[in-house]
Amino acid sequence: MPSVFERRLPFGAAFSDGRATFRFWAPAHPEVRLEIRDRDPILMDPEDGGWFSKTVEVPAGARYRFHLPDGLTVPDPASRFQDGDVHGWSVVVDPKAYSWRSGDWRGRPWQEAVVYELHVGCFGGFVGVAEALPLLAELGVTAIELMPIADFPGTRNWGYDGVLPYAPDAAYGTPEELKALVDRAHELGLMMILDVVYNHFGPDGNYIGAYAPPMFRDDLQTPWGGAIDFRLPEVRSYFTENMLFWLQEYRFDGLRMDAVHAISEQDWIDETARAVREAEQDGRYVHLILENEFNEQSHLAGEVDAQWNDDFHHVFHVLLTGEHEGYYEDFAHDTAGKLARTLQEGFVYQGDPSPHQGGKPRGTPSAHLPPTAFVSFLQNHDQIGNRAFGDRLTKLAPPEGVEAATAVLLLCPQVPMIFMGEEVASETPFLFFTDHHGDLADAVREGRRKEFAKFAAFAGAEVPDPNAVETFEASIPEPHPQRAEARTALFRRLLSLRAAEITPRLPGFAPAGAEVIGPKAVVSRWKAEDGAVLTIAVNLADASIAASGLAGPVLFESSSGAAEAAAAGTLPGYTTVALLERAA
Repeated sequence: MPSVFERRLPFGAAFSDGRATFRFWAPAHPEVRLEIRDRDPILMDPEDGGWFSKTVEVPAGARYRFHLPDGLTVPDPASRFQDGDVHGWSVVVDPKAYSWRSGDWRGRPWQEAVVYELHVGCFGGFVGVAEALPLLAELGVTAIELMPIADFPGTRNWGYDGVLPYAPDAAYGTPEELKALVDRAHELGLMMILDVVYNHFGPDGNYIGAYAPPMFRDDLQTPWGGAIDFRLPEVRSYFTENMLFWLQEYRFDGLRMDAVHAISEQDWIDETARAVREAEQDGRYVHLILENEFNEQSHLAGEVDAQWNDDFHHVFHVLLTGEHEGYYEDFAHDTAGKLARTLQEGFVYQGDPSPHQGGKPRGTPSAHLPPTAFVSFLQNHDQIGNRAFGDRLTKLAPPEGVEAATAVLLLCPQVPMIFMGEEVASETPFLFFTDHHGDLADAVREGRRKEFAKFAAFAGAEVPDPNAVETFEASIPEPHPQRAEARTALFRRLLSLRAAEITPRLPGFAPAGAEVIGPKAVVSRWKAEDGAVLTIAVNLADASIAASGLAGPVLFESSSGAAEAAAAGTLPGYTTVALLERAA
């Protein structure tokens, strides 16, 4: 039976039965007028605390904005949709206009997650993503993670320059098309996760400082300007409501919170996570994931499900490429030992001194956390796109090495994440792209080029212009002409094995020890609650090494005969062998 869903917001435009209540926080002004297109401006009613409100008769689809006393007109910071991009009119949206086919969907438990991160624009918008879902479901993916979709300036952007957190960007489609995408995913048994950004607003279209300057601190700066002031209840409510809005009105199954280390009031993370858990979710599984450079485990011990584990990526990247500049410096020594630690304990840096940070301690202990507390990956938008030329791992490392590492990623008990194109061995870059104009475009272009001037690998090279449409077009993944079919078959096989043998034993796998057996080789073991023991042996060097104790029931071998050779005492180069000894 079709269902409708709405998160009734305490601000913005709340529509019902031909009327809308508009509520707007503008503590910097004594009065505010509501402008509805083709009507005379209406003086709003003042409320305590700098709030203004007005209830008027309007149809769904009406265009509106707020008129400040100095003549500036601004969009609604809680706009559900925009007409004319971030500088244009906000649109009155009727959340109940969409009838959900999958209204009884309750989600999936976190241990079943196999995450696929994608950029909506690279798939042709919400409709294009929906069309791609059946193939991803057939591959063995169980969760789709969308890079941020909040309204950003122009038509091309990674999404981290968003300025209207409640409005899906019109370049990708309408609110109804986004709901249809989520609906289709649920029909296919797929979870939908949304990447959200609460640590800053983008540089173009952020009008909040003009009417609510308390939103930002002048005593604390971030790379993007004054820090958002999470000490204020209005600020906390604005972002907590945004989380509940995406989860309840759009039925997303989870949220990935970007760079929470840039939020000064870390207690808000736990507070908002509790609010999500306490909100009525109709018995659904709802998942919260962090990106946190601090490796702070305390959030994971509370209401947050998992954190992106950059350490996992960095170890594999250094082993496969030999790079050691930038933050890879922290993984250049005893790299195999660090691989053993990340497989067993999640974080590599757990309070250890970081060479890249001048010896400053980084991270907190994580060995006590379940493996499902860590989202691990070999590639993602940051680790590819923050390179000057957007190089994928497939361009930087031997195919056999990438495939051996992929086997570890998809069979180890941590939650795996795939970046769009990995499953077809794509070598197309994922570049940093924007759609800025004028002085801002010049600043972004030159800033990007200066950023990489200090790296030896990029010296003298012309970094692609982020604002050129060709930069975006070059970032759309394409299957590798020779290796795509075999790589897809590998992903399908590994994910089938994971679903059959690994997932049912999660999150009950516990570390059972790891040993370094070569400069780029490790054997790691986990024991499940049912007594089964999973062993993964990986050698990312190009030469064979001596190995012992690797006989047993074979779950997977990355090359024919590798398991037999390992049982005889030799682990071939660029090889992963997985054994699963089931309890008697």
